[in-house]
Amino acid sequence: MSHTWRFLRSGGFDQVRLENGADVAHLAELDQKLWVAIACPTKGIEFDQKTLDLLDSDKDGRIRAPEILAAAAWVCRMLKNPDDLAKGAAALPLDAINDADPEGAQARASAAQILKNLGKPNAKEISVDDTTDTERIFAQTKFNGDGIIPAESADDAPTRAVIEDIIACMGGEPDRGGKPGISQATADAFFAEAQAFADWWKQAEAGAAAILPLKDATGAAFAALEAVAGKIEDYFTRCRLAAFDSRAAAALNPDDARYTALASEPLSAGAEQIAALPLARIEPGKPLPLDAGLNPAWTAALAQLRTLVVKPLLGDKDALSEADWAALTAKFDPYRAWHAGKAGTAVEQLGLPRVREILAGESREAITNLLDKDKALKPEADAIAAVDRLVRYHRDFLKLLNNFVSFRDFYSRRDKAVFQAGTLYLDQRSCDLCVAVEDPAKHAAMAGLAGTYLAYCECVRKGTGETRQIVAAFTNGDSDNLMVGRNGVFYDRAGRDWDATVTKIVDNPISVRQAFWSPYKKFVRMIEEQVAKRAAAAEAQSTAQLETAAAVAATADKAPPPPAKKFDVGTIAALGVGIGAIGTFLATVLTKFVDLPAWQLPLILLGVIIIISGPSMIIAWLKLRKRNLGPILDANGWAVNARAKINVGFGGSLTHVAKLPPGAKRDVRDPYAPKRSPWPAIIVVLLILAGVVAFLDNKGLIHTWTKGRIGSEPPAAASTEEKPAEKPAPPPAPPQ
Repeated sequence: MSHTWRFLRSGGFDQVRLENGADVAHLAELDQKLWVAIACPTKGIEFDQKTLDLLDSDKDGRIRAPEILAAAAWVCRMLKNPDDLAKGAAALPLDAINDADPEGAQARASAAQILKNLGKPNAKEISVDDTTDTERIFAQTKFNGDGIIPAESADDAPTRAVIEDIIACMGGEPDRGGKPGISQATADAFFAEAQAFADWWKQAEAGAAAILPLKDATGAAFAALEAVAGKIEDYFTRCRLAAFDSRAAAALNPDDARYTALASEPLSAGAEQIAALPLARIEPGKPLPLDAGLNPAWTAALAQLRTLVVKPLLGDKDALSEADWAALTAKFDPYRAWHAGKAGTAVEQLGLPRVREILAGESREAITNLLDKDKALKPEADAIAAVDRLVRYHRDFLKLLNNFVSFRDFYSRRDKAVFQAGTLYLDQRSCDLCVAVEDPAKHAAMAGLAGTYLAYCECVRKGTGETRQIVAAFTNGDSDNLMVGRNGVFYDRAGRDWDATVTKIVDNPISVRQAFWSPYKKFVRMIEEQVAKRAAAAEAQSTAQLETAAAVAATADKAPPPPAKKFDVGTIAALGVGIGAIGTFLATVLTKFVDLPAWQLPLILLGVIIIISGPSMIIAWLKLRKRNLGPILDANGWAVNARAKINVGFGGSLTHVAKLPPGAKRDVRDPYAPKRSPWPAIIVVLLILAGVVAFLDNKGLIHTWTKGRIGSEPPAAASTEEKPAEKPAPPPAPPQ
């Protein structure tokens, strides 16, 4: 019989209810088209990282639907009652593990062994804290099944010493107990290096007469020779060039200017400027002195050459001719060729005697046996890892499903979803829909399609210097006071506070209420901008006039008196015409309104409001209908499989606007409130009075009330009296 699924309508679409073990056990039967998400990243979400890593079986940094299904099948098989998943308990009872399954039986035995290793042999349940501390679990065991053995796993001192040598030469690998150890691959690489190093030295010993002219001291002598070889070649080449042409000698030696430059600086024997000079003074055919007359920077190196090379091979000499130098270099040619083919460098630090001792002993076989013993415990160790996996799935799996297959945690508002990073407090609002981002610019390119007002913030943790980037969705209130550069406080899921600064804004409608007032606010801002522009222009003109006046005052005794300013009648007339036009307009409007029936007046006002605010409200309503969560999460690597809407009602629950607490008392008197100027009210009243006067004058009432002294005459009334009928013309007189 097929499983009966239950769905709930939330966010504008149907979401499956995952509430019990049966739902999890039959999850593979649910059409993936009904899943809210089919992939999510393992980073940047508020969830146990170890659990996410365990679910990510292919280690690609993403959890996909097949991995969720595989985990669901495994955890339901490992538990006697899958309904235990609904509890989300941190501790797993040992009796809850399905020991009828072979893997389950092994996991239960391993769980009991873990508790025993931790000093809790009588415990009946195991928690994540118990399985996480692997160092304590394996601290008292020599072998833990991970294929890595530390030096302490060997019972005899020689084998232990060889393991330590291997770690010193090849580097160690931490085992499950946290101790440095070696694997089979590391051991094999070490012994291969040791054998290559020993074989390389066999070549030298076979041709010792040529390759090792100084026996064991040959290596040190060769190093001393190589340290000065380039400089000596330079010296003899310069001497040959001076012998070729005597004019070159002066140029090949440092000139006075160079020594003058050196004299002005603080010097030391090893200074780079001195080391660049020749070993000795350049003269045609001159041998290289080994005692007096040497460059101070090379004295020590040449003394080493004399002691280790020249004296043993050529005798005690005070100078070295070019022929002597050629003989010395030829003497070391076999050693040079052999040294170039050096092998086994990884074990060279041990020295040839120790390497040969290790190869001659039985340590390799002993180490292999230890590794085999450790590998034999791999099933038990893997079972311990399975226990850790089972305990984590028992606690976390159903919660993850309700943030993956469905978005129950998000839409129920009983708990934060895994993609919600915390809460941002800014502009007397708290925003719960905050998502962690890595690249705001890249994220905004996709998230802008969500139709949501987004504010990207850079968050800094005071004291530690930690930084993080978030994006907050504003779904309630207005955007009048939101701008780049504003500061707020962000609280993460752990309750830690961060200083948040707005760095980028993606503008979209927040509410229909905001859209209603938007045209009026834009009109006011336009007036303010125009007033500010005119004021700035007037200020500039006034400043220019003051400067001109100052210049005139400074030259008043020289300049002729300015002509008397005439009274500008035209300006006064223009002002009168303007005021009259305004009054006429108001009179016309009032006349039309008065002529209308009273019941039509509210409809006219409503029509005007609709004309002004209607288009903005319609556009906002259309955009708010399309507002959804998908692009915000998709930009972070999710694969959202549904139109997860954020409608007006639900958006209001994601962003909370500041409200006074219930029962709070409010004193409306503000002693520091700005005093309003009476002039705007006076001007409005005067304009209204002008309109009323014009209306009364148009009707002739002022003319009537003043008995014709002022005002316009009333329009002549049509006479209702009948005019007397004209007498018919007398008939024409008869002809005479």
